Amino acid sequence: MTEQNFSSMRTAMVESQLRTSDVDDPRVIAVMARVPREDFVPADRRAMAYIDRPIPLGAGRALNPPLVTGRLLKEAQVEAGDKVLLIGAATGYAAALLTALGAAVTAVEEDGLGEIAATGVSLVRGPLNAGAPAGAPYDLLFIDGAVEEVPAAIVQQLADGARVVTGIVDKGVTRLCSGRVADGLVGLNRLTDIEMVVLPGFSAPKAFTF
Repeated sequence: MTEQNFSSMRTAMVESQLRTSDVDDPRVIAVMARVPREDFVPADRRAMAYIDRPIPLGAGRALNPPLVTGRLLKEAQVEAGDKVLLIGAATGYAAALLTALGAAVTAVEEDGLGEIAATGVSLVRGPLNAGAPAGAPYDLLFIDGAVEEVPAAIVQQLADGARVVTGIVDKGVTRLCSGRVADGLVGLNRLTDIEMVVLPGFSAPKAFTF
């Protein structure tokens, strides 16, 4: 597939997936129209780079659909110079977009998933639910997937007033959420139901039942 094909597919993604689904931040539109998503998928799946479905990466993981990334970026309200903690770097697509928006990104990814393609990113290998405390405090927590809960260990790495964007798994449904940190706690607003990948290691404690 030629670069012209990918360019056309990228334009179609912007027009048919993003603009029609409430991704209306011109900065987000601009970086997603410019960054070549095909560079962030496995070589044998490059033709799938712009489909509106998760792309399998192996090891039980997948790359979020473009719409999910666009909605997270819109809600994140990234500002130049923001210190961002990105949980679930995967192949580095979200990291590349955040960097293009002017953020300083610390990306956390587990061992064994492969290298990330983004440059200018501080990569931390380890459990996703541990975050990256060495770089704290962060202005923005960007969880690139859905979790059952945001662990206190990660919330403690965020500055007071920090923004949070994530997906939350609620009774088997994944929901896009955003919020802020105040007094060491994070409050999330549920925005919309959306299909997104579920990240491992974020199960909420099970309530005791009789």
